Amino acid sequence: MGSSPGTGAFCTPPRNPACVPEDLMNMQHCNLLCLPENYQMKYYFYHGLSWPQLSYIAEDENGKIVGYVLAKMEEDPDDVPHGHITSLAVKRSHRRLGLAQKLMDQASRAMIENFNAKYVSLHVRKSNRAALHLYSNTLNFQISEVEPKYYADGEDAYAMKRDLTQMADEPAPGPGSSCLLSGDLGPVSFHPLPSGLPAAAEAAPGAEGKGQAHGAVGHGEQGGEQRQRASELRRGLS
Repeated sequence: MGSSPGTGAFCTPPRNPACVPEDLMNMQHCNLLCLPENYQMKYYFYHGLSWPQLSYIAEDENGKIVGYVLAKMEEDPDDVPHGHITSLAVKRSHRRLGLAQKLMDQASRAMIENFNAKYVSLHVRKSNRAALHLYSNTLNFQISEVEPKYYADGEDAYAMKRDLTQMADEPAPGPGSSCLLSGDLGPVSFHPLPSGLPAAAEAAPGAEGKGQAHGAVGHGEQGGEQRQRASELRRGLS
């Protein structure tokens, strides 16, 4: 991946993007560039309509999306409240800047603040060493089980969980500011999906794209059970 650029951090007043549909379309484009697990546009809108507080976008100084995290709450009445990371990706040009960690931390804190989440889960390919290092060594995820042939190509997945108790006890960032990262490529800002998605969802295209893996520091999930849920959700949004 090359050497790590110098980084710093500073804060600026948060801003809201002007066009919600474009944000979600650009998230999909980033997904296609970085991951082999891809989704129809309606699946992004499902996340945005149901949990707009949980998915975050990283933009460069020109407003171009360079990374994202797509997240949701799991709807299991028999379990404690917990979130799930559906997809995480950072473009190759902006890796080793701490973007993936920042995206994951912001989504996790939003789960705590909005839904009192106790933990967050995800699936990751057993072969994705970069993502496993991030989740295990940096974000303190623990492997809970191995799910055989979870992915469409037959690869196994690690099911991982992160306890959010410690984060819940830490002071939240002050209101009125949003953290940015700065490196050799210029500043990168982070913001959640804005409100106003219901009207925008009516204009969402339903085309499904095919992507190729590029060794992304990230993951996407698309096992058999997940594909079935996604199909049902897409039919419900049609």
